[in-house]
Amino acid sequence: MGFFFLSNTILQIAILAVLITASKSLVHGAETPRLSISTDKEALISFKSGIDPETLGPLLTWDQTLSPCNWTGVLCNDKVGARVVELDLAGLGLKGSISPHIGNLSFLRSLQLQDNQLMGTFPNQLGNLFRLSVLNMSFNSIQGVIPQNISRCTELEILDLEQNAISGRIPEELSYLAKLQVLNLGRNLLFGSIPPSLANLSSLISLNLGTNRLGGMIPGDLSRLQKLKQLDLTINNLTGTVPPSIYNMSSLVELALASNDLWGIIPYNVGDTLPNLLNFNFCFNKFSGTIPGSLHNLTRIQVIRMAHNLLHGTVPPGLGNLPELQMYNIGFNRIVGVGDNGLDFLTSLTNSTRLNFLAVDGNLLEGVIPESIGNLSKVLSKLYMGGNRIHGRIPASIGHLSGLTLLNLSYNSISYDIPQEIGNLEELLSLGLAGNNISGKIPTSLGSLKNLINIDLSGNELEGTIPATFENFERLLSLDLSCNKLNGSIPKEILNLRSLSTHLNLSNNLLTGPLPQEIGTLDSLVAVDLSNNILSETIPDSIGNCKSLEKLLMANNMFTGPIPDTLSELKGLETLDISSNKLSGSIPESLQKLQGLQLLNLSFNDLEGEVPVGGVFANLSGIYLDGNPKLCFMSACEKGRDHRKRLILVCIIVGSIAIIALCSTIGLVFYLRKRKSKVTAPSDSFEIERQHQMGSIGYIPPEYGMGEKPSTAGDVYSYGITLLELFTGKSPTHESFTGDLSLKKWVQTAIATNVDQVSDPGLVRTNSSLSDDVQAITPEAQTDCSIAVLGVGLACTVDSPDGRISMRDALCKLKSIRENLFKTDHARKTNV
Repeated sequence: MGFFFLSNTILQIAILAVLITASKSLVHGAETPRLSISTDKEALISFKSGIDPETLGPLLTWDQTLSPCNWTGVLCNDKVGARVVELDLAGLGLKGSISPHIGNLSFLRSLQLQDNQLMGTFPNQLGNLFRLSVLNMSFNSIQGVIPQNISRCTELEILDLEQNAISGRIPEELSYLAKLQVLNLGRNLLFGSIPPSLANLSSLISLNLGTNRLGGMIPGDLSRLQKLKQLDLTINNLTGTVPPSIYNMSSLVELALASNDLWGIIPYNVGDTLPNLLNFNFCFNKFSGTIPGSLHNLTRIQVIRMAHNLLHGTVPPGLGNLPELQMYNIGFNRIVGVGDNGLDFLTSLTNSTRLNFLAVDGNLLEGVIPESIGNLSKVLSKLYMGGNRIHGRIPASIGHLSGLTLLNLSYNSISYDIPQEIGNLEELLSLGLAGNNISGKIPTSLGSLKNLINIDLSGNELEGTIPATFENFERLLSLDLSCNKLNGSIPKEILNLRSLSTHLNLSNNLLTGPLPQEIGTLDSLVAVDLSNNILSETIPDSIGNCKSLEKLLMANNMFTGPIPDTLSELKGLETLDISSNKLSGSIPESLQKLQGLQLLNLSFNDLEGEVPVGGVFANLSGIYLDGNPKLCFMSACEKGRDHRKRLILVCIIVGSIAIIALCSTIGLVFYLRKRKSKVTAPSDSFEIERQHQMGSIGYIPPEYGMGEKPSTAGDVYSYGITLLELFTGKSPTHESFTGDLSLKKWVQTAIATNVDQVSDPGLVRTNSSLSDDVQAITPEAQTDCSIAVLGVGLACTVDSPDGRISMRDALCKLKSIRENLFKTDHARKTNV
């Protein structure tokens, strides 16, 4: 027995010796001096050496000749031999890495390095600080994983590593920190599931794992944390339903599960089971059911957020019971409100005098905005009501909400005019009234909103001119007045707003006059859309001063003159659309310099000359040049000049078809009439038919064979046969036409399926090398022309005289075919 006791004692002493030796080697190496204030000083000097000298700042007072207890951020305790017990360097802007020698501060109880620019990884030696109760390294750029040996710091009460670049999984070993009250690992790159073992942290008050990449289901074991007040799991990849036990954590003050993939019905009595809730955040999930009415019974609740879910039903009663409410967000669900009184629940919120954020947008709410809206909280800052079915007028009382910085009523069915009282909202930064039926003039009082950054009045029925008072928007970044009925000229005042940088959209109005030279003042503007107006005169050269432009749209106006060469100064331009104007002259060669240009639309103008070949012009998929018949590509232009005679030949062939056919028909008529005069006996009908056929077999209309007198309709028939003969190369008496097969039937059969079968090969060979002033005529254009001419021939040779087109119509159609022969071919070439 004694031997056993002795052996056991020796074994314990041996193990203790090994542990002590290992511990010392971790701190000092194999042989180190005993830890003291001197080693504390050395550890701090080592820490300082890892900091970028340019950011040392207050650490310059760390004089090695002085005691570290006098250094900035260092606190010592004389009771333990003047050892360093606290190091607080928070918010000093330090940049660098954390020295592993920090682990030598063996009496350290508080290490606060938050709000700096520290990088690198966590030193494993942090696990040696077994007296540490506070470790705060939040808001830095620390990478790597959380060291497992942090679990040796069993005195830790606060572990705050928020807003770093920490990756890996949450260590199971954290569950050994029995005294931990605050665990904040939010805003990192952690992945994997939430360890159920965290439920062993029985002292935990706050658990923040939000804004990571955590997946899986929420562990129901977390409900065992009976002291927990804050549970933040927002912005992760959590799935499934919320464990019912979570809804029974009566100690919770904040429950935030937003931005996950959670689903299920939120219990209607959640306000009863979580009576201490101040913050309820379930946004951006797939929760269904109705809004839990019991939440409206929590008289001290401050935040209710359930936006972007699948909730339905009406807004439950009780909103008047929430005097402390600061945020109420139920936007983008399927909440309904029926009839003119569908928005009356807003009246109940007038008791919430601290309300600063209200969002009911993106639902199915109907009704008119109650006049009582002007009685909402004076500190209400943001009001979102867009994307519903609200009708009626905007009440003038809305001008009483003097604290508003954002008002969004867009995409409803609001009508009547904009109340002048909106001009009283002097704190307003953003005004959105787009997509309604608002009419009347834009009130000049809007010019009083000098703090506006964004204004969107697009998609309404506004008329009149753009108020000159808009010149007061000295902070404006974005202006959208598109899709209205505004008229008059573009005020120079709004073009002097140098703050405009996001976009200026005045498209789809009735604006007239020139584009003022002041457009060049907007040198920070990214996008301009003036399309679909009646703007005229030349595009000012000053447009080249808009150095930040990426998108310039001015299509469907009446701009004249040349394309400004100064457009080449817009180096960042990606889209340029000046189509459907009256621009003339050539395309500036300098546009080839716009290397970032992805889309260029110059179609339907009166441009001429050669199309450049460099830059964006090298990729024809992004260029539109249709409707500019005088434009040509370089090779085509040269070829066109060499083939003018062939162009004349085409014009003669196509243009004189009508004359030839007409002349032939006239001769035929004279011949027929002459032959008819020789017939003496009406009864010799067979002889008449034989004589006609002998002189003009195949050209005679069928009604003549029935004894009808010659007529203009008959002339049209003969005309059509002549057209068919000219373009097929076969006469109506060709030997191949036997039995019921005739020239007309042969063409009718082939034209829909294989026009090449009936087209004269000699004519096609001649046309294959034809060209106009622009370029060679393609085979496709020739085929289209042949089909069209043959179609006219068939329209002239209908069996019934009443069914044939007139001679005038035939001539008009042939003239149109001749013009389209070149026009269509140009369009095809420019779109290649």
